[in-house]
Amino acid sequence: MTRLRTALEAEAKAAGFAKLGICRPDAIPQAPGRLATFVGRGYHGQMAWMAERMAWRGNPAALWPRAKSVIMLAEPYTPESDPMAPLDRRDRATISVYAQNRDYHDLVKTRLKRVGRWLLRQRPGDKIKVFVDTAPVMEKPLAEAAGLGWQGKHTNLLSRDLGNWFFLGAIFTTVEFEPDTPQAEHCGTCTACLDICPTDAFPAPFRLDATRCISYLTIEHKGPVAPELRAKMGNRIYGCDDCLAACPWNKFAQTAADMRYAARPALASPPLEDLAVLDDAGFRVLFSGSPIKRVGRDRFVRNVLYAIGNSGTKRLGPAAQSLIDDPDSAVADAARWAVEQLT
Repeated sequence: MTRLRTALEAEAKAAGFAKLGICRPDAIPQAPGRLATFVGRGYHGQMAWMAERMAWRGNPAALWPRAKSVIMLAEPYTPESDPMAPLDRRDRATISVYAQNRDYHDLVKTRLKRVGRWLLRQRPGDKIKVFVDTAPVMEKPLAEAAGLGWQGKHTNLLSRDLGNWFFLGAIFTTVEFEPDTPQAEHCGTCTACLDICPTDAFPAPFRLDATRCISYLTIEHKGPVAPELRAKMGNRIYGCDDCLAACPWNKFAQTAADMRYAARPALASPPLEDLAVLDDAGFRVLFSGSPIKRVGRDRFVRNVLYAIGNSGTKRLGPAAQSLIDDPDSAVADAARWAVEQLT
């Protein structure tokens, strides 16, 4: 089995993954309790699917009882430039690094399937299932258990040799591998990720209130955003990278191997007025193959209008004014708010 593990690591690296670790499906017994606390406090907001599927999410063994091992893999998407720089260009939009090009779900899943098919060729009688952030799988606790890193104070996974700019993928398999040793936490006294958060979304270290997180507000939250949070969103229109960018462990981050994660020029720091005029068809064209497409035109333009209101740029007023009668009530509300801010 040691020889198979070594060959598996080589195949994963050839497929584009930077790191591999293995744990058992029952390796995260603390997960159900933590998840229940998170949901019980209402930190999940409108993400009802977290509450509805807690039994599977908290217990990987229940998701697929036949699985004997969980292979966790990490793929870097480290930005080529300072992800915080666009925040100073108030008349332009800031889009989270991971969403500035191709949808990572598609790219990571393709690599997982390649590694999985290789494994099945070595073990024809066994089975696999691959997951990338769309099934009720708690990738971060599993990755910690598999020795890939640890969940930092911002609750994202950190690694001493990858920083925190990487995607996670999982291969559940009936092959029984020797599990790796879980990674210890190495945040120490550092609070950089907590201190930089624009909306104070961390009630305590290692605890996130998603209802205050800009990533949640711009991607998951439907309808108007609470007025007291809108100004704190700045020009972030899809996601937020502040806590990730602040982490000192990024000095060890690895360069992304796939150029399809590099920012498309049109999405690196696009003018807000260009995004505000998008109709549904234009939105779909611009974000074809992008993870941004999942939020739809209305939620996206709502976010753009909040950014326009925060821009302090009066020439953007007409763009907001043109949307105050938009058929979508959240867009219309955001347009009126933006006009008020610029008046």
